[in-house]
Amino acid sequence: MYNVHERVYVADETACRIGDYETAVVHACKSPCHQRAVGYRGNLPKTHPNYLYLRKDNDLYLNVIDPPIPLFPDDLFATFFSFAREILDSGRKLVIHCNKGESRAPSFSLLLLAKHLNVISNESYDSARKDFLRIFPDYIPGKGIEKYLTENWKKLDSF
Repeated sequence: MYNVHERVYVADETACRIGDYETAVVHACKSPCHQRAVGYRGNLPKTHPNYLYLRKDNDLYLNVIDPPIPLFPDDLFATFFSFAREILDSGRKLVIHCNKGESRAPSFSLLLLAKHLNVISNESYDSARKDFLRIFPDYIPGKGIEKYLTENWKKLDSF
């Protein structure tokens, strides 16, 4: 687990745990976390009420993979920002994890640091990425999330 800012941590799957009153967790991986929390294998129908995410108390389970093309609905980021703000505003810690801790979890952390905590540049994804690499040198964004963030950077200000 890597501390990227005060109460914000990036982790891989080995740090996966259930959130509690002190530390909330964003599970940024379809498998195994979202699948286990919602109770399915394979794929979930897009019409399912928890298709995109499931909030359980101090945990946010995101149905997000790391594809080479952008497949990220805007609601995913809006939900993440809402949850993260609530947790941080309450003074608690926030762990954001994905399977390897290299792409999805750090990308969500980068967004949080740029868009809501104003710790790194919010000018563009490229400038935020450069700043974030100084904090988290192991950041290796997937092509799909990198393309999404580059093309939608300004739009993400509204979430």
